[in-house]
Amino acid sequence: MLTRIDHIGIACFDLDKTVEFYRATYGFEVFHSEVNEEQGVREAMLKINGTSDGGASYLQLLEPTREDSAVGKWLAKNGEGVHHIAFGTADVDGDAEAIRGKGVRVLYDEPRIGSMGSRITFLHPKDCHGVLTELVTSAAEH
Repeated sequence: MLTRIDHIGIACFDLDKTVEFYRATYGFEVFHSEVNEEQGVREAMLKINGTSDGGASYLQLLEPTREDSAVGKWLAKNGEGVHHIAFGTADVDGDAEAIRGKGVRVLYDEPRIGSMGSRITFLHPKDCHGVLTELVTSAAEH
């Protein structure tokens, strides 16, 4: 069962400038940063709040490390902005299968490693009214 909005992914050309905007404008600080070589991104997670299920809600700022990454291609086509929405779940495998059973395309056969050691998969935006949707089980939950 999906339990929260885990994060909103925002694609950007310059991670440091974008982090500074969110820090100066809203007071959000970087909770975690990393480079995900597999996905070709450098990212910063800005924690917005905790939730009753022990998770948290974040803004995930994404800067591509290479032009051929999914975020790099998306930025070239769309420019900066909201890239995806991610819902938290205690069981990414089970929820992905249940959603697949309802006719929604799941982009990965097996969940992959995401931010902070989480397990993730994505749902095809054409099946989700134009919204790239991510399912996330945080490292603490698995």
